[in-house]
Amino acid sequence: MKKLNAVISVLLLASLMLAACGPAATPEEEEPFRVGFVTDTGGIDDKSFNTTQWNGVLRAIEELGVEAQYIQSDEATQYEANMTEFASQGYELVIASGFFLGGDLAKVAALYPDNSFSIVDYTYPDPFGVPEGTVGHAECVPNVMGQVFKTDQAAFLAGYLAAGMTQTGKIGYFGGAKIPTVTIFGVGFQAGMEHYNEVHGTSVELIGWDNETGEGLFTGDFMDLTKGKEATESLFDEGADIFIPVGGLIGSPGFDVARERGGWGIWVDVDGYNLLPEARDVLLTSVMKNMDNSVFDVIQATMDGEFNGCGVYIGSLENGGVGIAPYHDLEGSVPGTLKQEIIELTQAIISGEIADTGCLSYPEHCPGGLY
Repeated sequence: MKKLNAVISVLLLASLMLAACGPAATPEEEEPFRVGFVTDTGGIDDKSFNTTQWNGVLRAIEELGVEAQYIQSDEATQYEANMTEFASQGYELVIASGFFLGGDLAKVAALYPDNSFSIVDYTYPDPFGVPEGTVGHAECVPNVMGQVFKTDQAAFLAGYLAAGMTQTGKIGYFGGAKIPTVTIFGVGFQAGMEHYNEVHGTSVELIGWDNETGEGLFTGDFMDLTKGKEATESLFDEGADIFIPVGGLIGSPGFDVARERGGWGIWVDVDGYNLLPEARDVLLTSVMKNMDNSVFDVIQATMDGEFNGCGVYIGSLENGGVGIAPYHDLEGSVPGTLKQEIIELTQAIISGEIADTGCLSYPEHCPGGLY
């Protein structure tokens, strides 16, 4: 009986001690990793540049469990404020959608050195877009990771394809704004066309861009659909029967023009087949920058503690960062021999047999940090 009383006393004492200590401690819930994405004025639904990047964030939400928000910039004057909004709230990673945000991002990153930032299609230093005296003008920014793409490699393939498909001997290009991330498409497109001419002894011409002079056809923005249609009409009026518009949604009305004139078009940034079902009958291929992959990879690296400030993600044919889309509905229109040549060209670029797809010869028309 004494032993039983002793056991009961021990149990009661233990209960009192537990009560005094309060309920058993539970593991603290992990704070979510937050990603903020700031668009350029093209908007989140541009079906191209911004949409593709946001898709990479959406994938990170699904696969990595991040929390994410975007702020749409309706005017360029909003870039700095929108990025500051995320940084001031302590978002672990703030992603700027592209070239136009570069100058403002440098200022915001300097004010928030403990935050991580990334920007697509842009690297530092940038003596033109970043004010003198601001970090990023003459040096890299230690808390910003760039994402750039060897788009000239994929555009080279598209230019070769277009040169092999044209019936008029003329192909066309136009861009939105005249900036390196837009002109790089023209650089590769022309280089691919010229390579086709060398191989086949032809004399296909490119209208709307010239690598030597750096002059071309540009609408000046990424919003005005009427300007995009007029630019396409101008190219076809000059004899082009295949065109490549580099400007997001402003390129979409051109496919109606191509249909009316008996020609074809090539989309950019993403596979246009999935975004422009109304254009599928005249969509030859797309020059893709797989920005969703690069955005996802940067988010994952940051979460894993491997954020590379001052570093650069470089997308290429070799790592799948760039490429051309399938021919889809026009598969039967592309000759088998031309398809095989494109496959062989792809491998020649990856292996280094073809080292210059445009940007080595004309780096002034391409983003920095690529080669």
